Amino acid sequence: MCSRGSVNKLEFVRALYRNGAIKFGEYKLKSGIMSPVYFDLRCLVSLPGLLRDASTLLHAAAQGMDYACICGVPYTALPIATVISVEHDIPMVIRRKEMKDYGTKKMVEGIFELGDRCLIIEDVITTGGSILETVDVLQKAGLTSCDGVVLLDRQQGGQINLTNNHFNIRSVFNITEILDLLYSAGDITRETVDKTIAFVNDNQLYKQGS
Repeated sequence: MCSRGSVNKLEFVRALYRNGAIKFGEYKLKSGIMSPVYFDLRCLVSLPGLLRDASTLLHAAAQGMDYACICGVPYTALPIATVISVEHDIPMVIRRKEMKDYGTKKMVEGIFELGDRCLIIEDVITTGGSILETVDVLQKAGLTSCDGVVLLDRQQGGQINLTNNHFNIRSVFNITEILDLLYSAGDITRETVDKTIAFVNDNQLYKQGS
């Protein structure tokens, strides 16, 4: 699917759908809300071609951003960030979710200089909370982080929340684009599109100006 740095977005999204990374039905989210759509990109670790394509798309989305290293939000974005690091020779750091009570007790692993700009890699954003948590950990370790790229924005206010917290995020896809691509390919019905869009509109977690 990927040919020397270019990825066919339609075929990429359809492959995500075929492999269960995009699901439609009734799914309970972390917030407790029932959603008609669920994104589970953890399966990418078992699909090296799609993992590479996701990494290619995210690296392209970051063009023009100024950074010295990258950090994938744990855990799903870690393998994506690793591929970007290896494919493009970009230093990577790892944010721990919890501090060990032995050894160096570091929350950020890797080699970097104080003040280095770190680009955050994320798979999906809903509220943007996981990115802000990662920013806080990186900054406490001496890194600077105010830019990131995400594969999919659920369009429920996460981008607004991040902007309000002075964080610049670029997305490869939003949920509307995903729905349009799958519908145009005949993979989902108009009813599924309308039901999902209605859910998104009715479940805005952050609104402009809030």
